[in-house]
Amino acid sequence: MKILLCQSDLVWESRTENFQSIEAQIDSETRKVDLIVLPEMFPTGFCTEPEGVAESHDGPSLQWMRSIALRRDAAVVGSVATCEGENYYNRLYFVYPDGHFLKYDKRHLFTYGGEHHHYTHGSERVIAEYKGWRFLLQVCYDLRFPVYARNRNDYDAAIYIASWPSVRLYAWNTLLRARAIENLSYVIGVNRVGVDPKCSYSGGTLVADYMGVIMGEASPDKVSTLYMELDMDKLNQFREKFPALNDRDDFELK
Repeated sequence: MKILLCQSDLVWESRTENFQSIEAQIDSETRKVDLIVLPEMFPTGFCTEPEGVAESHDGPSLQWMRSIALRRDAAVVGSVATCEGENYYNRLYFVYPDGHFLKYDKRHLFTYGGEHHHYTHGSERVIAEYKGWRFLLQVCYDLRFPVYARNRNDYDAAIYIASWPSVRLYAWNTLLRARAIENLSYVIGVNRVGVDPKCSYSGGTLVADYMGVIMGEASPDKVSTLYMELDMDKLNQFREKFPALNDRDDFELK
């Protein structure tokens, strides 16, 4: 599985500028990739007050993701402030190359930043199956809640997209590795750089393997991309050698 991680500097509430800059990032990688991963709320930055900014479920950001997926023949992942009925969602889209998609609504809303005052939390755990891989879909603050990400022998890699501030970057780096170790899975973490009206961001985009070893990471504090290859054979060999998932506790959360 060949993946491209985009560590972007997002212009506040400027969809057009963000589309242009991220597309330039994507096009800077000329190698064939299977999966492209973007930060949380990549069209706007992390806006906790979505009124006037949020899109309909089939809005321009989803259409843009579809166009990139088709042109690059790759799946595209990112989240968008979305309005559905009277509710707002921090919605992650996993868009397949043929244009169909899965959606995951962020489960754990960031109460410290007031996200819960405007958004509705999701209730469905979502795993995307793609090219023989199974990806658990997660957004930012979800990273702090390991029970929700618990591997039930049903995923091979977890994707975390985020707007994780610089002041708490140590937690980001530590928790990504912890999720990889405890779930015997690859972990893909994509964070942004730059500033918004409330926070500054210094990246920390990385991929960790099933032992928690960092396979690669983007340049800190810079707009950059990270190209990585995940190996299913190595993952399966490690799980067979060290079958800790078989000893997991026998409860499940709905």
